[in-house]
Amino acid sequence: MTKQKHLKSRIRARMSKTGESYATARRHVVIDDPKPQSQSTGYRLRGGVHPDTAAFTNSLANHGVISAHSGLPLSEAMILGVGGGLGAGYILWQFKGHDPIVTLGFRNQWQYPGDWLEKTAARLLIGARLEHTSGQVKAARSLDDALHSDGPAPLVWMDAQEIGYWNLPEHQSGHGGYPIIVYGHDKGRFLIDDRNSVPLSVREETLSAARGRVSSYRNRLVQFDPPDVVTTDRLRKAVRAGLTDQVKHLSVSSDSFSLPAWRKWSRMLLDTSNKKGWTSAFADQVGLFGVLLTMYESIESPGYDGGSLRSLYADFLDEASELLDMGALGSVAKGCRDVDAQWSHLAETAAPRSHRLFERARDLIDSLHEHVLEDGDAGRKKAASVAKQLWKLRNRSQPLFSRDEFMELLEQLSSEVATIYRREREFVSQLRAVVEA
Repeated sequence: MTKQKHLKSRIRARMSKTGESYATARRHVVIDDPKPQSQSTGYRLRGGVHPDTAAFTNSLANHGVISAHSGLPLSEAMILGVGGGLGAGYILWQFKGHDPIVTLGFRNQWQYPGDWLEKTAARLLIGARLEHTSGQVKAARSLDDALHSDGPAPLVWMDAQEIGYWNLPEHQSGHGGYPIIVYGHDKGRFLIDDRNSVPLSVREETLSAARGRVSSYRNRLVQFDPPDVVTTDRLRKAVRAGLTDQVKHLSVSSDSFSLPAWRKWSRMLLDTSNKKGWTSAFADQVGLFGVLLTMYESIESPGYDGGSLRSLYADFLDEASELLDMGALGSVAKGCRDVDAQWSHLAETAAPRSHRLFERARDLIDSLHEHVLEDGDAGRKKAASVAKQLWKLRNRSQPLFSRDEFMELLEQLSSEVATIYRREREFVSQLRAVVEA
C-alpha cells in the first residue's frame, strides 16, 4: 500500500507540474514504474491506456513475446499503429424515458473490436482464436481450459456495468464494455488485468454475468498463439500495412465512422431543424451535464475508453520513424500531438475546471479511476463511495446555463470540433504524403 501511495503521489505531482489530465500523467508514470510479478501466477501487471490495445499488448508481453528489432515486448503504441491507428466516430443516442447519450469513437474500427483484433494479429503473424458461446457452462469451461493452457493469458469481453468495480448504475447494464485479461483464479475469484497496477479480482458469478450480458460479444474469448519473437522484417511489413490502413480509413466518406463524423458533429451542435441537433435534444438542458462529462471522460479519462489516443498514436509514429528509417514520420507525429492538444482543449471547454460543478465532477472521476486502477481490490469501498457521489452529481436535472450561455457554449464547441476536423484532415494529408512517397 505504501508503494501505491507513492505511485499515486507521483501521478498527482506530474499533473500539477505539467497540467496534464490524470490519464496522461498516469500513462507516463505507470509505464516507468516497475511492477512485481504475481507470486501465484508469475503474471506482471503493466498498466495501459486503451482497453483493446492494452489487453493485446499485456497478454503477449507476459508470455515473453518480444520484437527482434528492440529485444523488448511490443509497445501499446505499436499495437495501436499496426492495427490501423486512429478512428473517428460520433453518435447521439436518444431513447424514450432516458437522457441522451453521446458516443465518441477514437480507434480504427472502434465499432468492430473483434475484427480489429483479428486484423492486428494477422499482420503480426500471430494466431488469434475467437470463441463465442451462448451458454455459461461452456463459456466457463473454455475459460478454465485457456487458463490451464501453455499459451498467453486469454482475453474475455465483459459488460462495464455488470463487472462491478466501476460502480456504474444499474440502468447502464448492457450499454457496452471491452476486453480484459483473465490471468488466474484464486479461491472462487478471477484475477483481472484491466490496466490496473495492483491486483484486481472478481467473483466467478460476476465475471460470468458480465461476459454474458451483451449479445454482440456474448462470452467471447480470445486465445493468442504467437511466435516467441516478432522478426524485424515482419514488424516492418505490419507497420507499413498499419500506416496504409490509417490513411485509407480516415479518408473514407462515412460521417459515422471516419473523419466526416467530426464535421457532422460540429453541424449538429447548432442545427435547429434536426431533433438530434443539440439545440433541440438539450433544449431544456436535461441530461446536458452528464453528456458534457461524457465528452470529458471520453477524451481525457483512462477508465472505459482510454481517451482520444492521439498522443499514443504519435508515439507509434516515432517508433515507426526509427524502425522504417523514415524521418519524415517524426514531423507527422508532432502534428498528431498538436491535434491531441486540441482535443484536450475541447474537453476543457465541455467541462471546465473553472466551473464549480465540473471541477467537483472531474475530481470525483479522477478519484474513482485512482481507486480502481491504483488500489484494486483494496480500494473497492472507496471506489463505491466516490461513484455514488459522482452519479448523484451527474444526474442533476437543473439547468446549468442561461439560454444565451447555452448557445454560446454550443457555438464554442461547434467551432472547436470544426477545427479538429480540419486539423485531422491536414494530419491525414501529411501522413499520406509520407506513406505514399
